[in-house]
Amino acid sequence: MSTPVISPIRNVARWSALATGLVYGYVHHNTLTALEHNKVEKVKIENRDRLISQAKAEWVRMNTPTGGVVTDPESPDFDLEKVLIHLSETA
Repeated sequence: MSTPVISPIRNVARWSALATGLVYGYVHHNTLTALEHNKVEKVKIENRDRLISQAKAEWVRMNTPTGGVVTDPESPDFDLEKVLIHLSETA
């Protein structure tokens, strides 16, 4: 039996195809990883911005002056006359 002879051009083409496939796979993997990383960062930024806007809205709500009038009748500082004057001014 004789051993088959493989052409050097065919051998170079096979190894070149293998190397090209490996390089393509590496580059494609890095591209997909970067895209996924960008998506995750975008979600984090959107979540952070949403939380900041909620905190700002809550701060504004808590620090908005109500005219210094206590409207809770159960509170010891409740004064009906002040409440009625405040309601008549705002209406």
